[in-house]
Amino acid sequence: MITAFARDLRDALPQGGVLLGLDTGTKTIGVALCDAGWRFATAGKTIVRRKFTQDKGVLKDLIAERGVVGIVMGLPLNMDGSESPRSQGARAMAKNLEDIGLPILLWDERWTTQAAERAMIEQDFSRAKRAERIDSHAAALILQGAIDALAGSAF
Repeated sequence: MITAFARDLRDALPQGGVLLGLDTGTKTIGVALCDAGWRFATAGKTIVRRKFTQDKGVLKDLIAERGVVGIVMGLPLNMDGSESPRSQGARAMAKNLEDIGLPILLWDERWTTQAAERAMIEQDFSRAKRAERIDSHAAALILQGAIDALAGSAF
């Protein structure tokens, strides 16, 4: 199941569980994880993209290792909410991950990279450390936005 509605993911996972957040780019995939109670998201590693089958293998290993029950993937929209070529790339990746058998929530990721960078600057990360970790921090913001919606009453 691939959806853009938090309520669909909540209905598919009524008992909660660990979620995997993804910020996919052309060169890297930022990874984040949340606790089973959907309270907080934590930045994970950044995967350097290779062939899709290799990237999928790394994600499958992480899913098995951490007991992930669902995926929240950033959907890069234009500022007016319309889709872009990058949006189509995210949708294609979600479609290619669908056979893993986990529900996938596509989540609006506008401003997440900028917010992650701002937070990292405030924490005095060097430019090199920011470049190395920006995608995983953006994935954590994507995932946190989704779990806030999942835990709240309004979807």
